[in-house]
Amino acid sequence: MLSFVSLAVVVSVAQAEFSSPWILSTYPNLEACVGLPLQYSCENTTVLTNSCCNVVQGGLVLQTQYWDTYTGLENQGQLLPTGSWGIHGLWPDNCDGSYEQYCDLSRQYDPNPSPSTLPDGTQVPPYSGPSVRTFIEEFGRFDLLKYMGTFWVNQGASNEDFWAHEFSKHATCTSTFDVACYEPGYKEHQELVNFYETVTKVFQMYPTYNMLAAVGILPSNTTTYTLAQITNALYSQTGAVPYLGCYGNGTILDEVWYFHHVLGTEQYGHFKTLNSTTSSSCAESGIWYYERTPGSERVVS
Repeated sequence: MLSFVSLAVVVSVAQAEFSSPWILSTYPNLEACVGLPLQYSCENTTVLTNSCCNVVQGGLVLQTQYWDTYTGLENQGQLLPTGSWGIHGLWPDNCDGSYEQYCDLSRQYDPNPSPSTLPDGTQVPPYSGPSVRTFIEEFGRFDLLKYMGTFWVNQGASNEDFWAHEFSKHATCTSTFDVACYEPGYKEHQELVNFYETVTKVFQMYPTYNMLAAVGILPSNTTTYTLAQITNALYSQTGAVPYLGCYGNGTILDEVWYFHHVLGTEQYGHFKTLNSTTSSSCAESGIWYYERTPGSERVVS
């Protein structure tokens, strides 16, 4: 029989295995949001005054995914996830479908900004400091890094460059990721880690590969599909028509975007799926959903 002392040691060791006291919190301060009227972004009938409690800027939110067939960096171990599409990002369009980009150049971590010049002529300087990976590591979020390295995979450049691009171009234009929303006690890069947490969470709402596979739509180098087949499969599980993107004169499927209005914050609020506001770039028929290149995938555990 264990003594009380030895039992206490066992319990403390077990607790240590499941918690890391040096993992820093990333959530914003939402105390002021309690009791405020709830309205979906882009549907409010009164002016939303607290941009930390509601998605005021960038209220039409797109969860975007890629279907790449290779990375170009397979020899460096940069591989695509078997049985899954990849994360592209979480984009904040305005309610009318327009959008801003690189809204806060003091939080610009993109080494290759695109565009490098904004519509008003502002230059976006390339970033040359520490990788965003180091910012995530500083918060102890190695679990998040592992997930991102599995499902948020770049093509032709490092994953970190891709992650930095998505934060700098898009998150800085979403009101609930403003630094002010994390005061008092803001820790540098807190909102960046919180954004990456949010992107991975919303991505998991849409298992595109599984939704298509469940109706017999699988990657193939011998069979093509119609736009209606793909659209109807995704609609049957989401209740909304997503945007489907194709290249090669509309014949090669490589993108899907899911549209939303958000109740509350983008971090923790409710996402209401909407029909796409953008017409598909895919042909009506003869669409290829190609298999991945041999050696370009890793088994996802």
